[in-house]
Amino acid sequence: METPFFVVRQMTRHLRNDRHRVNEKRIRRLMRLMPIYQKPNTSRPARGLETYPHLLRGLRVERPNQVWRSDITSLPMRRGARHGLEPVAVHASLYLVAIMDWHTRKVPSWRISNILE
Repeated sequence: METPFFVVRQMTRHLRNDRHRVNEKRIRRLMRLMPIYQKPNTSRPARGLETYPHLLRGLRVERPNQVWRSDITSLPMRRGARHGLEPVAVHASLYLVAIMDWHTRKVPSWRISNILE
């Protein structure tokens, strides 16, 4: 497929321009079935990966600065670039790192970066 980065509406428009009789619902279903369009399930642990116990189970958080939590989130970004006359979508990610105090639920520090270091 020449354009695997097209989303449903773009793919529908592209196929209709090539005189295929399709609608968005069919394209969405087919894209869900095709393995190159499936998003990874990052909430489910990989097979064979060691799991660790919850070290704070049963701990009562009663004051600020007693427990801090950190989180790294990947933010998918889409940048448009031009290659010749055709726009090309380049997929990249930004990474958001945040530290939160569990008692106050405040975020004392956070950073955004384009590299995971």
